[in-house]
Amino acid sequence: MSTTDDALAIEAAEAGAAVVRSQYGSSLTRFAKIGTDFATTADIEAEKAILDILRAARPDDGLLGEESGRTGTGGNGRTWLVDPLCGTLNYSARTMLVSVNVALRTGTHLAVAASADPFSDEVFWTDGVGAYVRGAGTDRRLAPSAESTLVDVNLDPPFPHRDVFQAARMLADEGFIAQFRPRVVSSTLAVAWVAAGRRAAYVTDGRDLRQSVHFAAGIALCQAAGCVVTGIDGRPLHAGGEGLVVAADEQTHAALLALIRKQGTGRE
Repeated sequence: MSTTDDALAIEAAEAGAAVVRSQYGSSLTRFAKIGTDFATTADIEAEKAILDILRAARPDDGLLGEESGRTGTGGNGRTWLVDPLCGTLNYSARTMLVSVNVALRTGTHLAVAASADPFSDEVFWTDGVGAYVRGAGTDRRLAPSAESTLVDVNLDPPFPHRDVFQAARMLADEGFIAQFRPRVVSSTLAVAWVAAGRRAAYVTDGRDLRQSVHFAAGIALCQAAGCVVTGIDGRPLHAGGEGLVVAADEQTHAALLALIRKQGTGRE
């Protein structure tokens, strides 16, 4: 294989980002999905551009695309997870808060990943060891920081653990208000921002997000950058933790877990 996996992830994410950027502001056809969810022509064409690159370079690998589903055999234990446009509703409303996510899963391990911002022309990427941001042809190592106190939360359904945790309830907690400032980007671009020090933390409900085309790239980035990454119950994701709490440091992570656990116990 002449191209390394991390270079391939970057190339594929950049190809998808180019499509997303080129179609921004145009008249987009919508394709209904489950509930109120939908895809657009930009999602579909960006995914095609990504998958074409991956198939050409790694014909024996499996592929899991947000729009096209699972293709390829994946019999070698390698599967690429592709989210061609995370933030479709933002994008359709002409809001430039989206990301293009590509990650490689080898067995149960997230090996490499890239998350491209089509509008800042940045690509956040990891080779599985370090985490970096590429801009203007230069790579800089990512450095998580909680200094901003900004915590991004996902308020979009589904909420599989609503009986014990809902992000909206956490935002009204006096303990949260005293320590943090909420932000709602509604794109997993914000997960990459935790790795980059632009957010102190990110919180979402969900199930087995390591297998999610939406979250796999961001999780890999944050783990490689040295963030604290667990489920909303504090368990490591590889040990069954569900949902996601990504924090720049242990102190921020502990404070958010305490707020989450308060909902489950009902104690002040």
